Amino acid sequence: MSALHSPPAASPTPPTPPDAPGRRALRRWLRWLVIVLCLLALAGGGWWAWKNWGAAAPGSERLLAKVQRGDIEDLVGATGSLQPRNYVDVGAQVSGQLKKILVEVGDPVIAGQLLAEIDAEQAAARVEANRASLRAQQASLTERQANLAQAQRDLQRQRNLAAEAATTTEQVEIAETSVRTSQAQITALQAQIAQAQATMRIEEANLKFTRIFAPMAGTVVSITARQGQTLNTNQSAPTLLRIADLSTMTVQTQVSEADVSKLRLGMPSYFTTLGSQGRRWQGRLRKIEPTPTVTNNVVLYNALFDVPNPTGSLMSNMTAQVFFVVAEARDVLLVPMSALTLDAPAAAARRAPAASAPVATSPASAGRIANAADAASAGAGPRTPRGAGPRRATVQVQATDGTLQTREVQVGVSNRINAQVLSGLQEGEQVVTGIRQPAASRRAPATASTGLGAAAGAGGTPPGGPGGR
Repeated sequence: MSALHSPPAASPTPPTPPDAPGRRALRRWLRWLVIVLCLLALAGGGWWAWKNWGAAAPGSERLLAKVQRGDIEDLVGATGSLQPRNYVDVGAQVSGQLKKILVEVGDPVIAGQLLAEIDAEQAAARVEANRASLRAQQASLTERQANLAQAQRDLQRQRNLAAEAATTTEQVEIAETSVRTSQAQITALQAQIAQAQATMRIEEANLKFTRIFAPMAGTVVSITARQGQTLNTNQSAPTLLRIADLSTMTVQTQVSEADVSKLRLGMPSYFTTLGSQGRRWQGRLRKIEPTPTVTNNVVLYNALFDVPNPTGSLMSNMTAQVFFVVAEARDVLLVPMSALTLDAPAAAARRAPAASAPVATSPASAGRIANAADAASAGAGPRTPRGAGPRRATVQVQATDGTLQTREVQVGVSNRINAQVLSGLQEGEQVVTGIRQPAASRRAPATASTGLGAAAGAGGTPPGGPGGR
């Protein structure tokens, strides 16, 4: 019975294989091998990314530009129209039918020349009536003066008789009253004659105004009335024609509120017209009107300057493409703006002196330099306005052996295309303006061409071609 209830005997433990420590070492070695392979893969991926993204793609080409001498202008562009500086609208001062117009549009006239005639029949009749009335009043005045003389003689006779006690006091007083009455009548009649003379002068002037003369010398530029038209001057003086002096024209230019702060009185300016084949007319800013005109929420200020027109080739209401010269430089070193990376004021102050030393770089690093320059320019903060100087910038110069040098330069007058180089470059040196990517990499528009200078800014070529001219 005890044998039946005894617990089962435990199974014996299998013996440890003699090679177990070797397997653990193998697993440890494999784990380290995997880690090393992962590190190598990461390093290889980083190298590949640096090789393909940080450097220029195989087959890429540097875009180079040569430092040259030339002229540069920083311009403010606007559109305007031409108007004569001196002109006058000739109108009618009397009512009536316009009988004759003796000039045509385009005719030159001199001061005092007869231009038109208005029917003068009624005006002449009124003058004759006033003259007749004036003659009648003058005859009455002569009669009153004779009566006054008679009254004065009667008064003197009565006074003589009164001295001899040959008349009464009443008769003397009646004679005195008669003299005073005659004097008052003469005074009233003289006032009436003066009034009649003034009325006659008005009628004579109206008769004169039926013949319209040129108030100034010039050219007839427009005629608004027609021969046979009835003119009514009771409410407003109708305009018949306009005479303008075309020897000096005024350019009325509308400048946007963003650019008007760059203008100053007396600054040089010029303009071209349609069909002028690039000919420039020069002038100087004469006036900036303080009251703007607002069109479709766009605020525009009128800027005026005058130009001589001796040949008469400039006409009224011509459209002008106007350029105000903010700054200019002649026969200076020029470099494209796309080759420059302008320094922000704060970054320029922090720049170490050693940074201006030339640093040779390999062609493969051109892409990294371009990207770094673009990023620095994009986050540089407010830029110095164009045309102000000098300013500091950096540029990539290609040496004769093909290596690149980072050069620090000073920039003077600049526009959207070129910039004046004050120091740091020599004439004939070649600077890098960008990198032309191979055709395979042009699928992405952003990599078609990488510029070294984000300082070129937005906008296309300014009117007048390269150099802002």
